[in-house]
Amino acid sequence: MTRPTLILASASPRRLALLAQIGIAPDRVLATDIDESPLKDEMPRPLAQRLARAKAAAASAPGAYVLVADTVVALGRRVLPKAETVEQARHCLNLLSGRRHTVMTALVLAKPDGKCSERLVESVVGFARLTPQQIDAYLAAGEWHGKAGGYAIQGQAASFVRFISGSYSNVVGLPLYETAQLLRGQGWAIP
Repeated sequence: MTRPTLILASASPRRLALLAQIGIAPDRVLATDIDESPLKDEMPRPLAQRLARAKAAAASAPGAYVLVADTVVALGRRVLPKAETVEQARHCLNLLSGRRHTVMTALVLAKPDGKCSERLVESVVGFARLTPQQIDAYLAAGEWHGKAGGYAIQGQAASFVRFISGSYSNVVGLPLYETAQLLRGQGWAIP
């Protein structure tokens, strides 16, 4: 018996690599093009959920499973951007320095029949107080580009992390345990 098609609706190479870690190779990878701007007064959790649902709708494929994840980095009620400029990344790192923040990933799995299942996973990350020299060195390395909150925990920023409460893979971009449970629970067999 063949397994139904699995589509990963994400352009993130990190998500693809994380899935490979647990033996999952999507049949197709499909990037969605939606406006990811927060709505006026939108809080981080509803933002992550709305974006994941919108991406699932944009990537719907009859007869296939479609897996979508959207990750938001929040400092309290403030959503930190995906840093596109050095100035944005510096601003994010200055805000995160010496503080705790929350990384939220909304997962949506659309089944072949069109029904969707969802999960929201949260991890709390505590950063050490960063010196201007540490921030400058990190920015010079370039890992921050396109990363929510201006950092990639799987790279040099690992040295900034005092503690994590929750899923490490969630902070990278895809909570593996919850993703595997979601797929299993909806009938997609995991190796």
